[in-house]
Amino acid sequence: MAGTSTPATKLLDKEKVAYRIHEYDHDARAASYGAEAVDSLAGQLGVEPGQIFKTLIVKTDTGKLAVAVLPVPSKLSLKAAAAAVRASKAVMAEQSDAERSTGYVLGGISPLGQRKRLPTVIDASALTFDRVLCSAGRRGLEIEVAPQDLVRLTGAVVAEITAG
Repeated sequence: MAGTSTPATKLLDKEKVAYRIHEYDHDARAASYGAEAVDSLAGQLGVEPGQIFKTLIVKTDTGKLAVAVLPVPSKLSLKAAAAAVRASKAVMAEQSDAERSTGYVLGGISPLGQRKRLPTVIDASALTFDRVLCSAGRRGLEIEVAPQDLVRLTGAVVAEITAG
């Protein structure tokens, strides 16, 4: 597909990991990038909304950034995410810090192929699926991949990081 090569897909190709690319029309006025992906892909692909994951960047009380990957419909527990990356507290990172560190723009941040590898935690619900979807590194572009491959390639810890 034209325009589907990103650092994330290049990493998957280099590691010889099986994946599928899914594109959808990104609306620049979308209020939520994750909800846009769910609305565009869940019905079309016959997947549960909880099978589509968002990538959030947090800043811990140590001043370091970390990556949290969780289902789009869920809310992040900052306390659980901090604990998973061995910090006491976490807050959402500033957009400029997230983009500078990952090399991706907000709404297109992939957990894979980031400019700087950050400590990563993936919500445990990912392992209940054969395949999960996450950003491929561009708004309107998703990767479908086995959750075990996502965990391995990001060096992630797996923990329950959703609130509620």
